[in-house]
Amino acid sequence: MEIKKTPKADLENKKGLFLEIGLIIALGVCILMFSWSQKEKVVVKMTDDVAIVEQEIVEITRQEEPPKAPQAKTISVTADILRVVKDDAKITTNIDFSEFSEDLGVEVALPATVEEEVVEEEEIFLIAETMPTFEGGDVNSFRTWVQSRLKYPIVAQENNIQGRVVVTFVVGKDGSVGHIQVLASPDKSLAAEAVRVIESSPKWTPGKQRGNPVQIRINLPVDFQIQ
Repeated sequence: MEIKKTPKADLENKKGLFLEIGLIIALGVCILMFSWSQKEKVVVKMTDDVAIVEQEIVEITRQEEPPKAPQAKTISVTADILRVVKDDAKITTNIDFSEFSEDLGVEVALPATVEEEVVEEEEIFLIAETMPTFEGGDVNSFRTWVQSRLKYPIVAQENNIQGRVVVTFVVGKDGSVGHIQVLASPDKSLAAEAVRVIESSPKWTPGKQRGNPVQIRINLPVDFQIQ
């Protein structure tokens, strides 16, 4: 089927008209841009009519102090007066030199020698032939005695602190308790309470080695439990 165009819809005939309109518009824009006037800038010229005032610089002079007069120094001169004595006097002595003989012995005192005392530390046993006893019982009896006399520290109760305190001490030859040391403790207040009770211990029956009383070290665990 052949497509037919109407003469009004054909734009080829109007190409020249569109070109002329475009040229007219471009020319008008150019004329408008060249006719656009820029603002004039005013340049102010500085004049040299400003009067310069010169100030005279005055030097600052310092008043020098007059030199002090040297102070007079007094030098004391001591005159050594030599007194001449005539050597006419005779000196007589009443010393009998016969008392000094060549056979006279002179005794020289020698410094006394001080003997140092050597202090021998007594041996502390861990195990002996006869172990010490407490009120007729062994270490477990003493532990029961300590546990029954403990007073739980208030600070430890408030902070819910409990546990085992391990203490070591020495039973002496006379049965007394000494050299108490804390080996382990969950809190200082618990350790202090355990030491306090052990220090108040009555005397033990001392241990013996070969029939002689000796010092024996004992380790004791003390338990603190909040009930």
